[in-house]
Amino acid sequence: MVVVDLLGLGLGSVAGALVSEGLKILISEAKKVLAFKSVSHELASTMESVLPVIKEIESMQDGMELQDLKDTIDEALLLVEKCSHVEKWNMILKSKYTRKVEEINRKMLKFCQVQLQILLFRNQLKSMPSMEAIINNHFQIINEKLDLLSGSPAPPLVSKRCSVPKLNNMVLVGLDWPLVELKKKLLDNSVVVVSGPPGCGKTTLVTKLCDDPEIKGEFKKIFYSVVSNTPNFRAIVQNLLQDNGCGAITFDDDSQAETGLRDLLEELTKDGRILLVLDDVWQGSEFLLRKFQIDLPDYKILVTSQFDFTSLWPTYHLVPLKYEYARSLLIQWASPPLHTSPDEYEDLLQKILKRCNGFPLVIEVVGISLKGQALYLWKGQVESWSEGETILGNANPTVRQRLQPSFNVLKPHLKECFMDMGSFLQDQKIRASLIIDIWMELYGRGSSSTNKFMLYLNELASQNLLKLVHLGTNKREDGFYNELLVTQHNILRELAIFQSELEPIMQRKKLNLEIREDNFPDECLNQPINARLLSIYTDDLFSSKWLEMDCPNVEALVLNLSSSDYALPSFISGMKKLKVLTITNHGFYPARLSNFSCLSSLPNLKRIRLEKVSITLLDIPQLQLSRLKKLSLVMCSFGEVFYDTEDIVVSNALSKLQEIDIDYCYDLDELPYWISEIVSLKTLSITNCNKLSQLPEAIGNLSRLEVLRLCSSMNLSELPEATEGLSNLRFLDISHCLGLRKLPQEIGKLQNLKKISMRKCSGCELPESVTNLENLEVKCDEETGLLWERLKPKMRNLRVQEEEIEHNLNLLQMF
Repeated sequence: MVVVDLLGLGLGSVAGALVSEGLKILISEAKKVLAFKSVSHELASTMESVLPVIKEIESMQDGMELQDLKDTIDEALLLVEKCSHVEKWNMILKSKYTRKVEEINRKMLKFCQVQLQILLFRNQLKSMPSMEAIINNHFQIINEKLDLLSGSPAPPLVSKRCSVPKLNNMVLVGLDWPLVELKKKLLDNSVVVVSGPPGCGKTTLVTKLCDDPEIKGEFKKIFYSVVSNTPNFRAIVQNLLQDNGCGAITFDDDSQAETGLRDLLEELTKDGRILLVLDDVWQGSEFLLRKFQIDLPDYKILVTSQFDFTSLWPTYHLVPLKYEYARSLLIQWASPPLHTSPDEYEDLLQKILKRCNGFPLVIEVVGISLKGQALYLWKGQVESWSEGETILGNANPTVRQRLQPSFNVLKPHLKECFMDMGSFLQDQKIRASLIIDIWMELYGRGSSSTNKFMLYLNELASQNLLKLVHLGTNKREDGFYNELLVTQHNILRELAIFQSELEPIMQRKKLNLEIREDNFPDECLNQPINARLLSIYTDDLFSSKWLEMDCPNVEALVLNLSSSDYALPSFISGMKKLKVLTITNHGFYPARLSNFSCLSSLPNLKRIRLEKVSITLLDIPQLQLSRLKKLSLVMCSFGEVFYDTEDIVVSNALSKLQEIDIDYCYDLDELPYWISEIVSLKTLSITNCNKLSQLPEAIGNLSRLEVLRLCSSMNLSELPEATEGLSNLRFLDISHCLGLRKLPQEIGKLQNLKKISMRKCSGCELPESVTNLENLEVKCDEETGLLWERLKPKMRNLRVQEEEIEHNLNLLQMF
């Protein structure tokens, strides 16, 4: 031990040569303390400069005048011993002892500057020519060190690395209420995530929160660090330590950095509460957040992210600005042009704001571009948008640059799926089942499971690149996604289209064509279309006079129409690779489809989806699509149901058809007989069809049927007794069939039936045979559950799961 060595030398008494000996030991020990390499070597250097002068003084007197220096040496030896036990990653102790070592250094240098000079003068050492040069040389070194310690000249000021960014002088619009909500959430939780789409103002909100007087009074210190998509835990901790006087620290690994962070926070929270803001955290950085998540009562973390971490931490979802706030923000950035009437100005504002979608970033960019501009330039900007120009295509690339990283970070398969979203119209509420149908055929590689693609939608939603809206409070079972809507902000839709248009037109895998009146875009003239996914939009003035187009590689065709009469283009018959066709009418009434027969020559067509169109149900088997796997009919009108299939053998004409989905078809009062002849059918969903009063007895022929959904068929009074022939049925959904009075008498014969969903069916009689069903799960409301609870003693492994009744008012969001 250093102290033992010191006492062994007899330094406890004031003897002449012992001060210099103590200095030698101190110099030697200081150089051994690796954890304090820079400051300990500085101390050793100072003492080495002093040592020759001390020896000369000791040779001429008894050393009593060196008592102050000896006391300082004793203090330094004890301090060096303590330093020797400090691990180099213990930043708090290092910071504490570094300051003490620097103070010892100052004491020694001041002793040399004042007391030592007096001693030398009194002993007239300066008169000795042999010593004068030596002493002057050592004093020059000492004075240089003192100049550095005195802080003159002052080093340039360096801004804190973890300080909160300064707000500009602009008045922040629309953030008052979000600020109140976020403040409450932060004070109630140790970790809070602010999540929202890119460009919606997350960083601005959090910066404003940090500047809020109540928050500044609540927290003693607020630290702010931008994480981005390349997180560096050690670098962030190093910056925090350096901002708190620990000097430039390096870590060998994250474990050392975690220890240093904990030590720092434990020390700082002694003086008050600490808030750490981690801005722009990307998906996959959960491990980083957990490293910062230290259990201390006076320490909180606030995170901003485009991604949704709701399952891990409390999340505040920031949405784009409402119209009145967006309007105020635009006016703030761009005052009204000269010589414009109030009505004209208001009309321009509405059109611009509709395009900006409440994104503060976009409003700012557009506002700056219009600031001080003449009226004709405002009008020109609006007209350019109506002609198809996008905000991302503007000469000012700010918006695109800010949004681009959100796309770049996506995995390759999610990039493809995100770009597919540009195939749907702006402001469209898209059923998840429609999107999944397309992805199943483009990327499914023969798989029949929809789970993977539902995961893709959730991943894009978790990154706020789209939004999922449930129409009901209860999620449907067995991959039924008709009650799940997908929406996307128009700016993000433009980003998807922009990405798909980066390649030359001949090489694009996705192509969007807009046909207004009968004006065809240049992309479809005199050249083949090689895209795999083709989306065509026609307005309500389109006459259905199609140009011939060559589309040899199209696998998915999305037709968006608005006219009341619509003839399918004959060139569809040449799409030999076509796998999925979806036709969506955006007009008010169902559109009458014609030229339906052009689909009959398509050898690979597997999925057809028709929405808000008028056809006859006999049209389907007449196509004789031998590879069709799924037929979806949504909000369609059928007119009279035809029973006669003439000479068509339905089991051959639709030999691969496995799923029929009929939803919100209000004039469907009975099923056509030919559906009972599709022996390959596995799923039959007839939902929200209020006029449906009965099912055909022949439904018992569907021996391969596994799923039968009849939910919200309120006029259905009973199921045919032939239902007992559905030997493979495993799931029956009769929820909200308010008129249903009984189940088939022999339903107990369905030994594969494992799940029944029957919410709001308390008036339905349960036959005695249901007791023969084993391992049955029933999902119902509390009142219906009473019917089943009475049967529990008679049934083996019956599980009754009561759920709240759905109040499906969100249906209005579809229109």
